[in-house]
Amino acid sequence: MKRDKTQSLTPSQALLKAAHYCAYQERCQKEVRAKLAEWGLWGKEAENIVLQLIEQNYLNEERFARAFAGGKFRTKQWGRNKIKIELRQREISDYCLAKAMLEIDGDDYLKVLEAEVRKKLKDSKDKDSRVKKLKASRYLIAKGFEPDLTWDMLNKLM
Repeated sequence: MKRDKTQSLTPSQALLKAAHYCAYQERCQKEVRAKLAEWGLWGKEAENIVLQLIEQNYLNEERFARAFAGGKFRTKQWGRNKIKIELRQREISDYCLAKAMLEIDGDDYLKVLEAEVRKKLKDSKDKDSRVKKLKASRYLIAKGFEPDLTWDMLNKLM
């Protein structure tokens, strides 16, 4: 039987469904609260479910932050700044944010930055090296790499 989207779940149904939601993929508390609100649960009921999910280890902000940071760096080659911004939007604590940054190895980070710089410079159709450098820097900074590291790498490779 399909559930009507406007029909709300009981707290016990929501707990079970939220546990499945968290088991499928790491989630943060903000995502779970939003999903509970979709299911018609707010306030103390929602907070009680979030608390139970934490106690049962379905929900762990540090584990989420680490998985998010490592995944975005490895799969999308995001820089630290963009990862931090995304985690802050998910209301992740500074402690968990610091732990998440430990998932990014410094040597790997520089290798990825160098590869991204090389790729961007190779793909550029601009003849003027200053324009090429400027466009590459804008792209990499938007991708979350620190401006000083980006410029150092550009100067090293050009």
